[in-house]
Amino acid sequence: MYSRTGIIVNETGLHARPASLFIKMAKNFDAKISIRKKEAPNPVNAKSIVALLALGLDKGSEVEISADGGDEKQAVDSLLDLIANGLTE
Repeated sequence: MYSRTGIIVNETGLHARPASLFIKMAKNFDAKISIRKKEAPNPVNAKSIVALLALGLDKGSEVEISADGGDEKQAVDSLLDLIANGLTE
């Protein structure tokens, strides 16, 4: 299990279009990946658009991404890089 935290930096937060980019990247990894808003007690499946949008991640939201599997470190680091770069917005 590998996990790290990051901050949503894009102005509009993680709405439908950037969330779909996040999901697309997450699905490239074999590891089981979860994401949670730091204040929330339970993580959600990071490969589910519905679960991801339900988190209501706005600009400034702190998230923790965790993964478990053979490519867990690469998965978490890649997804956090995507978030740090504003999800291409």
